[in-house]
Amino acid sequence: MSTLPKVAWIGLGIMGSPMSENLIKAGYDVTGYTLEREKLDRLAAAGGTAASSVAEAVRDADVIVTMVPASPQVEAVAYGPDGILENARRGALLIDMSSITPQTSVDLAAAAKEKGIRVLDAPVSGGEAGAIEAVLSIMAGGEQADFDEAKPLFEALGKTIVRCGPHGSGQTVKAANQLIVAVNIQACAEAVVFLEKSGVDLAAALDVLGGGLAGSTVLARKKDNFLKRDFKPGFRIDLHHKDMGIVTDAARNVGAALPVGAVVAQLVASLRAQGDGGLDHSALLRAVERLSGAEV
Repeated sequence: MSTLPKVAWIGLGIMGSPMSENLIKAGYDVTGYTLEREKLDRLAAAGGTAASSVAEAVRDADVIVTMVPASPQVEAVAYGPDGILENARRGALLIDMSSITPQTSVDLAAAAKEKGIRVLDAPVSGGEAGAIEAVLSIMAGGEQADFDEAKPLFEALGKTIVRCGPHGSGQTVKAANQLIVAVNIQACAEAVVFLEKSGVDLAAALDVLGGGLAGSTVLARKKDNFLKRDFKPGFRIDLHHKDMGIVTDAARNVGAALPVGAVVAQLVASLRAQGDGGLDHSALLRAVERLSGAEV
């Protein structure tokens, strides 16, 4: 019998499916729930157990992980008679790995405490590739003791694992991460269009740029997307649009100016309005191409 905690995993999307499967590979007993039947079948094929509801998934769990798109979905699975807080046992640890507003995390932690349930906010960075390879960066907010308890589980999912402060801190750091990523992708996209219009060998140029100060994880991860115009979603524009709303709102609340971030947030919003919301965020290249007169 495994001595590892029993895990309930809620949300089996682009990130959630490979992450839950990495826990199974690490020896965890994982029961999952999501809305799509094929995702539940995938979990079962990987050795997990499919549940028919949130309540069923969490009832016997020691640790509950949520990985859903945004604050409304976190609230939908957490609250109400069929939600996590009403059905999880006292003493359970709820780890929300979604990317949501810091205030939603703070409110969830307070509501859960009344039920005797501990909470960590622990959003991640690294995209689909990082989830598959179990090399995510995990930024957590919450009590140190709860973080220490969750650390072995996190180590099955990622490589850079840091507690950033009290409840909501993980989400604040994730918002900053998404700001940096969006601005970086936008800069890369502009460079790609500039290089191509100048007649430079794009592959060679990106190789040499990647080896210098302009190099970044974003450029390394997204280089092939730019070269092949392959915008299969690893992280969708729709979700980055949501995240840019989070960071601009949070920055306004604390009085931080984000002049470049505000422009990039509008560019992400415009790309989504043009029907590209389901594409990978590297599709910001398409917006730059349109602005430069190309037929996209």
